[in-house]
Amino acid sequence: MDQSNYKDLNEQNCYNPFDLLGWHSDSGKHRITVYRPGLKSVSISTFKETKLASPIGDGIFSAEFAENSGEHYHVIYRGKDGKDYDEIDPYSFQPDLSSYDIYLYKEGNLQYAYRTFGSHFQSRDGIEGTRFVVWAPNARSVSVVGDFNMWDPLKFPMQNMNGSGIWEIFVPGVGYGSFYKFALKTPEAEIEYKSDPFAFRMEKRPRTASIVSDLRHVWSDSEWIKNRGAAQSIRSPISIYEMHLGSWKRPGGGRDFYSIKEIGPQIIEYVKRLGFTHIELMPLMEHPLDESWGYQVVNYYAPTSRYGEPEDYMWFIQECHRNDIGVILDWVPAHFPADEYGLYNFDGTHLYEHADPRKGVHPDWGTRIFNLSRFEVKNYLISNAIFWVDMYHADGIRIDAVSSMLYLDYSRKEGEWVPNKYGGRENLDSIDFLRGLNDTLHESFPGVITIAEESTAWPSVTRDTRTGGLGFDFKWNMGWMHDTLEYFSHDPVHRKYHHNLLTFTIWYAFSEVFVLPLSHDEVVHMKGSLYTKMPGDNWQKLANVRSLLAFMFLSPGKKLLFMGSEFGQHQEWNVNSGLDWGFESSDEGSRIARLVGDLNSLYRRSGMSSKDSEQRGFEWIDFSDSVSSIISFYRHTLNSGDYVIIFNLTPVPRYAYRIGVHSSGYYKEILNTDALIYGGSNMGNFGGVAAEDVSYHGKERSIAVTLPPLSCVVFEIRREQ
Repeated sequence: MDQSNYKDLNEQNCYNPFDLLGWHSDSGKHRITVYRPGLKSVSISTFKETKLASPIGDGIFSAEFAENSGEHYHVIYRGKDGKDYDEIDPYSFQPDLSSYDIYLYKEGNLQYAYRTFGSHFQSRDGIEGTRFVVWAPNARSVSVVGDFNMWDPLKFPMQNMNGSGIWEIFVPGVGYGSFYKFALKTPEAEIEYKSDPFAFRMEKRPRTASIVSDLRHVWSDSEWIKNRGAAQSIRSPISIYEMHLGSWKRPGGGRDFYSIKEIGPQIIEYVKRLGFTHIELMPLMEHPLDESWGYQVVNYYAPTSRYGEPEDYMWFIQECHRNDIGVILDWVPAHFPADEYGLYNFDGTHLYEHADPRKGVHPDWGTRIFNLSRFEVKNYLISNAIFWVDMYHADGIRIDAVSSMLYLDYSRKEGEWVPNKYGGRENLDSIDFLRGLNDTLHESFPGVITIAEESTAWPSVTRDTRTGGLGFDFKWNMGWMHDTLEYFSHDPVHRKYHHNLLTFTIWYAFSEVFVLPLSHDEVVHMKGSLYTKMPGDNWQKLANVRSLLAFMFLSPGKKLLFMGSEFGQHQEWNVNSGLDWGFESSDEGSRIARLVGDLNSLYRRSGMSSKDSEQRGFEWIDFSDSVSSIISFYRHTLNSGDYVIIFNLTPVPRYAYRIGVHSSGYYKEILNTDALIYGGSNMGNFGGVAAEDVSYHGKERSIAVTLPPLSCVVFEIRREQ
């Protein structure tokens, strides 16, 4: 053997260590060659004999045996620490990575890539250990380092499989709980230590090692999985409680966070009691910076160690399902941070991100943008979305910052972006990625939903990819959110000049399948809570909050409310502190929470959701009374139930206010946000009103109602009475 090849081992330039190490036969001679850098003497032991190996290079030893049995031999030596070691050599196990898996990954079609890449505990020929696989095509060499080899980058060089840039090694004796990283020699001959892009578990920040982990879980939610398609259709009531696990409640006593096992039962009981159908969790994937709220992900396949281990998260989602609560996960394929141990500059090149900063650096956050023109990068991300649905039983994925993915000039000035091949601003690679992602998830996991946070007028976000759409199930209605919050921020005396903010959004409410979000973004960074956004004294602020909540729940579209808003928390959200549970248990806070519970109950039982996304499910009665800041409309349902909904958004009570209606009968008042039980003044209609044969608003009949100040009143039509 050419001695220069052995020299490559010590210089970390070797990409084919199995060509040099392990069993080799030539001209009737059978040799075992082992590599133990820094040692002067080792012995090699087979089943039949043990021999003192001869040094043939720096740290390289060889011994000749009578026959090549191919068995898994032992290397015996005394370490630098003075201890005696007896190890089964990794190079007695030939790499077994499938050439078909390699082909599929490089073509971008290895959908369950996490079953191949990363670290996987295995038993080979009765010997237990861990196989490591990583993609690093531009590295000169890659080795796995960890607590099992004293983090020595020389000791376990990996094999570049068929020159594919995918590296593999099986290390016997490495089990669950072992800490590891990959040591990569870059084209510039520098050694970079990277965490595993496919790691299932990570150390808690600020430590950054990957951990060999098992994701086995005995699931007991098959009934939920079987029925979730019906529970998550466009006709189903979907009411989402958006939350950040680490700041829902804080333990105190010097602890940063509750574990999800500790806090999970409380969350489930609370969400169920208030009637939400889903929990949406801000990103669970491992991230180094608390203040990023999880939106700057470094380790996409590992749930954050802040709140527990992988099994704990699986348990929580299962318990949600057992309580008929769906779980939606926030997911960030748009960008990632430039932490030195993560995906950035992974093998010494811009592997996962664009090299050109006009494409690869996000102007708002300074993060790096995935290069979605690479099949392997697309595969990495699509496989990751599949992973959370497959392994954690997530019911949906909400994709963050979709707008920044769709436009090449997003937040960029002239000259700071590169047009597509047609000269346009559309990001063709991202469009292709999003369509492929949605098609793959829907085909592989019927009933799972995808939601886009998309803030522009990009067409057909929720239309089928076969007709040119992006293929999402739902889209956040950001226009509704911004217009509605701006309207409510105005003093009632001025609202008549801004009436269009309240009424305009209905004109495009059915152009997509929308979720109406009152999200975390609107109650942070000095924007104030929903309460502090409102004008007036304390009573008026609370009344306005009640009306705002009713407006969301009763307008067409699915619902999303960020934690703390359900009880009118006064302080804006702070990721470093818990919610104001003292206020939640106060008279004012508990009454608003009761309203939210009743709104959820009404939304779920009324059938309004059956036409949330259909024009025929909504009908204006009157949107023109800007002077009084009053609007009224119908919500129609599939079962022909009709509801009349009226908002009076000034602090002036209105008596005998006439509303045109279609039908005769009794109009039962089923919800009034001014009710005493919600903290209001208890003004109302004494249970309901009867329709009169007085034409109004272009209708043959009408009702004369009392409208409390800053309120919403809902009437259910009882035609038989």
